[in-house]
Amino acid sequence: MADLPTLEQFNALQQALAEARQHNQALAGELRTTNGELRIVRTERDLLKEQLNKFKRQLFAASSEVTGQHQKDMFFDEAESLGAQAEPAAEETPDADDKVDVPGHQRAKRGRKPLDPALPREVVRHELPEGERVCPHDGAALREIGVEATEQLDIIPQQVRVIRHERVKYACPCCDGGLRLAARPAQVIPKGLFTEGALAWMATAKYLDGLPLYRQAALLGRFGGTDISRNTVAGSIVRVGQAVQPVVNLLRDELLDAPLVFGDETELQVLKEPGRSAQAKSYVWAQMTDGSGRDGTGPPIRLFSYSPSRSAATAMGLYAGIREGAVMMTDGYDVYDKVAQTQGLVHLACWAHCRRYFHDALQACPKSQRGPDQLAARFIALIGKLYHVEAQAKRDGADLAERTRRRQHDSAPVLQDMEQLLLANLHSVLPQSLLGKALHYTAGQWHKLKRYVEDGRYSIDNNVQENAIRPFCVGRRNWLFSDTVAGAHASANLYSLLQTCRVNGIDGYRYLRSLFKALPMARTADDYAMLLSWRIDLTAD
Repeated sequence: MADLPTLEQFNALQQALAEARQHNQALAGELRTTNGELRIVRTERDLLKEQLNKFKRQLFAASSEVTGQHQKDMFFDEAESLGAQAEPAAEETPDADDKVDVPGHQRAKRGRKPLDPALPREVVRHELPEGERVCPHDGAALREIGVEATEQLDIIPQQVRVIRHERVKYACPCCDGGLRLAARPAQVIPKGLFTEGALAWMATAKYLDGLPLYRQAALLGRFGGTDISRNTVAGSIVRVGQAVQPVVNLLRDELLDAPLVFGDETELQVLKEPGRSAQAKSYVWAQMTDGSGRDGTGPPIRLFSYSPSRSAATAMGLYAGIREGAVMMTDGYDVYDKVAQTQGLVHLACWAHCRRYFHDALQACPKSQRGPDQLAARFIALIGKLYHVEAQAKRDGADLAERTRRRQHDSAPVLQDMEQLLLANLHSVLPQSLLGKALHYTAGQWHKLKRYVEDGRYSIDNNVQENAIRPFCVGRRNWLFSDTVAGAHASANLYSLLQTCRVNGIDGYRYLRSLFKALPMARTADDYAMLLSWRIDLTAD
């Protein structure tokens, strides 16, 4: 029989057991801490991989957000995207006479379309030499029986000319007191180097065609044979951009009186801004309406304004004077909430922006997991139903009352399903993930997103504003920045005039040329009102 342990041995064993248990507890605590840290690291890793994939898609993937053929009539591109499909020009739309009847449908005729009959034409006749105008069979002289005509489009490069102004001097032959000098017509830039036509060409080339001023200076030197400093060109554009400010102010008055106003903003870099570095971000704010005036039946307006900040104070200044009770459509930028609350506006949110968040979340998933059961895909499908209602109403030519009825009958139940899906999943997804951001953005904007079904006049999204701001973003890729604050303000003013011309179907070059000639003679508010693009007399030029 083994000897029993002594009291000292028993106490030593108990102490060793207690130390072992304490050590095990410490190891278990360290394991729990390590597991928690590992979960955090894995979560951060997944979030960073998600962000990396998003940036890679922005750089290398297609910019279109269309996920199916049923969405081919919807556009969800950013203003900076160049991949949006433009509508065909009017002259490219097949006429009824250009179609051929085939079983089941009409098909457009093949071949080149005729050139514009309004273009000037130069006829070049090609005749046989006299010695070849003889019949090879009987030797009789050949007679002309008609012509076979083909047309080619020819381009004459820019023609640069000089307008020489000669002011005639008069003097009395009897004394020295009758010296007179013929007056020179007032100009938009007194003693300026460029005519109104040249200034209009420069502004149109930059703000409609995206041609930077330094390239224009090179073109003028090539066609005119004279080196013209780019600073001279830039200074002239700044001065005419400042001169048109009264007309831009009238456009703002007309826009703020409209029942529905769209708002957005985009970045702009200004190199020489007092108190700020050249790399600091400035902004161009865009405002537009498709129907100006109190009743919303006036001409559409596109307005751009420069500001060094994106603050609420800037937004309040831009929307000061907007009619109370008007409708404002914007993205989710929170300063617009303050504007709407202060001015008593009906604030709508953009479903295209909301969908974009879910599209990014869906694209972050592996391709094998992007099925219809994915939560982001379910939201995209529901949003697609809302747009289907809008597209069908547009195809059917529904009036405002009918559009309101369809929204209440067809779109409102979809919104209810979406709200239930949102509430059921809002707190079950990591907020910092792309899907979490999409859910929280939708929840934060929900009261503004669902409001569009209340009235057929309301827009479902802010895409028309993004399309209006796209020419500025495309041009910015070419000229990159503004040199001075004055240049940024001038650019915003000239963009406003030219884009308003564009949406009203007015030739921007002809308008600016007529405007620059008429501006020096304007004195009163009524004079400036007659210089708006839809009122000015373009035939007087």
